[in-house]
Amino acid sequence: MARPIWTGTLSFGLLNVPVSLMSGERKVDLQFRMLDSRDRKPIRFERVNADTGEEVPWKDIVKAYEYDKGSYVVLEEDDIRSAAPESHEAVEVETFVDASTIDPRYYEKPYLLVPAKKAEKGYVLLRETLRKTGKVGIARVVVRTREYLCAVMPHGDGLVLMILRYPQELVDPEDYKLPAGSLAEYRISSKETAMAEQLIDSMSGEWKPDDYHDEFRERLQTLLTKRIKSKGGTTKVEDEPAPREDDATNVVDFMSLLQKSLDAKKRTPPKKTAVTAAPKKSAAKKAKPAKKATKATKKTATRSTTRKAG
Repeated sequence: MARPIWTGTLSFGLLNVPVSLMSGERKVDLQFRMLDSRDRKPIRFERVNADTGEEVPWKDIVKAYEYDKGSYVVLEEDDIRSAAPESHEAVEVETFVDASTIDPRYYEKPYLLVPAKKAEKGYVLLRETLRKTGKVGIARVVVRTREYLCAVMPHGDGLVLMILRYPQELVDPEDYKLPAGSLAEYRISSKETAMAEQLIDSMSGEWKPDDYHDEFRERLQTLLTKRIKSKGGTTKVEDEPAPREDDATNVVDFMSLLQKSLDAKKRTPPKKTAVTAAPKKSAAKKAKPAKKATKATKKTATRSTTRKAG
């Protein structure tokens, strides 16, 4: 059974619903390892100093931001932690907006919010109220050390948390030369428009996602299965230790909390829609390696540096 990414609370107003954040996607890409073609032995990843060609242990590696060509500013772990948000165990809804007003380009990655034991009442209350009103909750959530903008929305019997992109992450269509103007400017006749509409109508149907499959992956998987049966050979990779799941309960007076939340909103102006909020600056970026200086460096890098293909 899948394990939660973290356990915490889903909060709106004064109500807090204990939940677990579960992945809402399944990785189906085939993962490959790089092997030496001469003896079929795996190639290792090594951290090599670009000047000396020597391997660098993890304890001696620091993160740095390249602010100019070849110039770096180093950030320690304490610096990164100080920039990270304090709340790591809460999905804090800041505002509710009409679901239809969110541009689909903002949606990035789905997660599922699963209620803890005895927390079903608050979970169902929010789910059904969102469904009835056609609203979604705009919130912030911290996954590991990064804060994300997200939308909480109903889907079937569950609540989906959809990670949102910030406006700055989207390309403005005006950056490209796109064909604007009327149909007449492009000499598109009413007859051509009618024929296009007729074609689209003849090809229209219902959206059935189960009808679509990754045919390339299926053919490749068939080939791999055939090779495994004929030659054998498998490699196991140990999973990372899973985070601990904490039990939580939620026995509260919902009417009282809802009334207090409404009273608080009457006294405090509503916050601006979080979709247009500016992103927090990333604390650090991976440093780009400097140019290789010696023959030994080139030899070492060629021998030891690889990447996975998917």
